[in-house]
Amino acid sequence: MNKSKQKALGGLRVIDLSRVLSGPFCTMILADLGAEVIKIEMPKVGNDTRTLGPFLNGESMYFVNMNRNKYSLTLDLKKKEGKQVLLDLVAKSDVIVENFKPGVMKKLGVDYETLKSSNPKIICASISGFGQTSKYAARAGYDIIGQAMGGIMSCTGWPDKPPSKVGTPIADILAGLFATIGILASVLARGKTRKGQHIDVALVDSVISSLNTLVQIYLVTGKVPERVGNRYLFMAPFNTFKAKDGWVVIGIGNDKLWHKFCEVLQRDDLKDLEKYSSNKKRVEHFEELERIVNDWIKDKTKQEIMNLLLKNGIPASLVYDIKDIVNDENIVKDREMLVEMSHPTIGRIKVVGSPIKMSETPPTFDAPAPTLGQNTKEILKNLLGYPDKKIESLMKENII
Repeated sequence: MNKSKQKALGGLRVIDLSRVLSGPFCTMILADLGAEVIKIEMPKVGNDTRTLGPFLNGESMYFVNMNRNKYSLTLDLKKKEGKQVLLDLVAKSDVIVENFKPGVMKKLGVDYETLKSSNPKIICASISGFGQTSKYAARAGYDIIGQAMGGIMSCTGWPDKPPSKVGTPIADILAGLFATIGILASVLARGKTRKGQHIDVALVDSVISSLNTLVQIYLVTGKVPERVGNRYLFMAPFNTFKAKDGWVVIGIGNDKLWHKFCEVLQRDDLKDLEKYSSNKKRVEHFEELERIVNDWIKDKTKQEIMNLLLKNGIPASLVYDIKDIVNDENIVKDREMLVEMSHPTIGRIKVVGSPIKMSETPPTFDAPAPTLGQNTKEILKNLLGYPDKKIESLMKENII
């Protein structure tokens, strides 16, 4: 089925049993890189995200953005015949991705051991809230729960405000990324061992992994890191600052930048002060430093500040909103982070591009997200070799 043999993952066949975000994000990356991704959905109902907004011409753009370059096959896994179709697909595939609650795959009769009996080389990636071996495995695991138990909410926001989640579903995204890495590593390992394996990725673990130095702060000092707003704990001044017409980020990460910044401020006197002579000391005096920056910035426009800082090599940025992003020529054209596609029912659409840039086998955007069951007959007939009568029987019994 897959015509993209020259792509990075051309020839890799992936069965996608996943729903909502973490799994579909993982399989979207694989599909963009050329893998043949067969998305399995419930007959008539489809994936949960087909009902989530925003909508365009009646189609969920949530689903459309996350499921491009994939094929759709409808299949009822709760029925014996549906399970057999899945096992037939597994026998001809490389990877299967699922994000059911732990135990559901076994209940359906298609757990890893069963899949492995159909294809010893199959790689099965399971994404869940807490992991397959966790005492909390039976709990529901949404993104916000991953963010809460993963600790990122405790250190996001301001000290005098409640804990805050990250503005995007970061637990789902991180889990999808780690599952992708696990799959690619497993494909490489399989070339040596000739065996598949089971990948177990948890939302909570993925978020904890992203905390990095914050965990070390507690392990080394015994102090629990607190919320500090947009300030960076280890450098100063390093924060968002309010200009006359909006917000700007400034990051002074070393002594050389500090000296340059003093020149921009026209405050050479600050260079010689002992209390600002090293980054460690500037962090200790971050509050008074931020007052100095705020006094300098408050009567200037964002663009005036940016012009001054960038001209002098100071790391700085405007704080973009989504409108700013989609209107930035560098992001949209130079970096191709918005891509146009043609959808059969919507027409021309824009989706978020891939951040992975490759010189020889770049990600491509060949096909829009499929309509529900769009490729069912094609897959069963051309890939599995099912005769027309069998396909008609499966349709009549609502298996597909």
